[in-house]
Amino acid sequence: MLGFVVGEALRDLRRAGRVAVSAVVLITLSLVALGVFWVLSFNLGRAVAEWRDRVRIIVYLKREPSPAEVPALMQRVRALPDVAGARYVAKAEALASLKRVLGKDAGVADQLPSNPLPASIEVTPTAAGATPDGAGALIQRLAALPEADEVAGGAEWVERLSHWQRLLATIGLGIGATLALAAILTVTTSTTLVLHARRHETEIMRLVGAPEAAIRLPLLLQGLVQGLLGALLALLALAVGHHLAAPWLEPLMSLTIGVPRLEFLTPPGMVTLLAAGAGLGAFGGWLARGRRGLA
Repeated sequence: MLGFVVGEALRDLRRAGRVAVSAVVLITLSLVALGVFWVLSFNLGRAVAEWRDRVRIIVYLKREPSPAEVPALMQRVRALPDVAGARYVAKAEALASLKRVLGKDAGVADQLPSNPLPASIEVTPTAAGATPDGAGALIQRLAALPEADEVAGGAEWVERLSHWQRLLATIGLGIGATLALAAILTVTTSTTLVLHARRHETEIMRLVGAPEAAIRLPLLLQGLVQGLLGALLALLALAVGHHLAAPWLEPLMSLTIGVPRLEFLTPPGMVTLLAAGAGLGAFGGWLARGRRGLA
């Protein structure tokens, strides 16, 4: 039974001819479009996660507290809502950091009559505090501290990056869905043509008592095979495109969003893409099942 069904499905593919090829091409294009935006969205998501972890709010102090005052001040800061951690930076440490940044020009700082840098507190917000609204509220709470002179920091850049990630995902889904609809209709058309070509054969099979599954299952399998072929071609195209484009895009991504590598789809993502292709093809074949009048 299984051998008959598979054999009929492959013969139906040959019968469909150019229409079947068109269906495979459309499925390939739809999954390539979806895959490209998926890869870009996935890598932007990595950047968003990394930048959220790097969000820091700096509280510049009016004066440098004495060593005895620091523990109580830090305890009050850590007790504020949406504060995951806090680190005190003394004036001397701030100047040493500046010298490291200046590198070979660090001698300029030694010419200063005194240390002009203020003592500060580097605050690490929680996940809720790293959002624009959460960061704004936390900045207000930190600015209300009597010791605070100025508060700097925010999460607007991270939110803009997150917005681009959502936009890319939406565009990719839109383009992929449009092409997928065209692919489904093409698979349905090719299956309908096969039904029409087999109408006399199927009538004879019904007369001799062949089960309906033996008549219809090859058509469903035909669509599924078209979908799998399209998905495999899409994965191959995406892999080749990633191999060629990654060396050119990675320096730009590292410079702009801080992600050094352009990652490809994960194994579960590739399996999902294959399943999506098979589902598109099978659904197109299933839509033609109900047209018994053609059979």
